[in-house]
Amino acid sequence: MGEMSDYIAGLEEPDRDVIERIRARAVALVPDAVEGVSYGMPALRYRDSPLLSVMKAKEHIGLYPYSPPVIEAVSSELDGYSWAKGTIRFTPEHPLPDSLVDRIILLRRDEIDEKKKR
Repeated sequence: MGEMSDYIAGLEEPDRDVIERIRARAVALVPDAVEGVSYGMPALRYRDSPLLSVMKAKEHIGLYPYSPPVIEAVSSELDGYSWAKGTIRFTPEHPLPDSLVDRIILLRRDEIDEKKKR
């Protein structure tokens, strides 16, 4: 296990299932991602950069793709969700659609790949 898996294992349902689903999707889409810590949060890292973190807060779950441009790129799909430049907030009762999660993950992966080319 790693930092993110350990964090998820300590959560209660339904938060655990929702967060694990996002973690599993990220690992399936970015198989080179590894568990670690970024900005003090359990996270998946890719090519030595933070890919994403998903954490339970008091009133919501936060998805952190570590990229304001990625959030801005999907902002037209975030109606009904609370979001800011660094996070997207949702609940287990109103989760993010898988297609949106996948798009966020792939946009962040591509952003990291582009930065590593330079």
